[in-house]
Amino acid sequence: MEWSDRMNAAIRYIEDNLVGEIDYSKAAEKACCSLFHFQRMFFAIIGLTPAEYIRRRRLTLAARELTSANVKVIDVALRYGYDSPDSFSRAFRNVHGISPQAARGPGVKLAAFPRISFYVSLKGRSVMDYKLVEKPAFNVIGKSRKFTTVNKENLKKIPQFWSEFVKSKDYKTVCGLIATEKKPTVTGPTLLGVCIPNENKNLEEFFYAIGVEYSSKKVPAGFGIIHIPAVTWAIFDTLGPAEKAVQEITERIYQEWFPSTGYEEASAPELEVYPEGDTDSPDYRCQIWVPVVKKK
Repeated sequence: MEWSDRMNAAIRYIEDNLVGEIDYSKAAEKACCSLFHFQRMFFAIIGLTPAEYIRRRRLTLAARELTSANVKVIDVALRYGYDSPDSFSRAFRNVHGISPQAARGPGVKLAAFPRISFYVSLKGRSVMDYKLVEKPAFNVIGKSRKFTTVNKENLKKIPQFWSEFVKSKDYKTVCGLIATEKKPTVTGPTLLGVCIPNENKNLEEFFYAIGVEYSSKKVPAGFGIIHIPAVTWAIFDTLGPAEKAVQEITERIYQEWFPSTGYEEASAPELEVYPEGDTDSPDYRCQIWVPVVKKK
């Protein structure tokens, strides 16, 4: 079965259960992949987490019911998984810009989020060079923040986080650690961006850390330790200004590389490896390290 067929089977399951309970594990099973990989693929390609897609689809159907049938708002709210009129009204307003009651007015404009489908698109892009490398476990120390993928906020806020970090004393601290590290490192003497999966599997929120590989047990004040397990990495090189290059190669990894290989993402942090240099230069090179496992 093609990758697109498997993902569309998951969408059929979701659409068939918009009224009622949706088990994300069953959706991932329909897609023949792990729950973690299913959610990562879904977000990377659609730009929404499965939870946000389901929320928008339910509110689209709820709006249709409110405008085409004589039903109570509370009944529609309960039908689509909201336990109170207030929570339903907040969610409805976020999507449609008006209250459920106002949606029944004449000439009112409502948002409609259609059902999605996946397909394979051959875009004729350049070949993606990568290498598969097994690496031992190691630790990173760094500063982390929580981000959300809702409305792609992470794409704006993470670059801001980097901008603030390189202007702070924490940047001098990690640069000093790179200079004094005596043991050979797995990633090399580089700054790291670490995307840390949310433990509750909800990828609408995740932690992102800026730090450096470090073997000492002495952790500077204010820094935390992130353990990176032994895993197989798919390593991709980028060329060009770092912010744009990283976002573009990440998109291609999920849209092109994963669907065409026998791998899926392992449940482990993803790394951005930034060697010393001008990150705004068209000649700057960095890497994306994606933890992978062979599909069973």
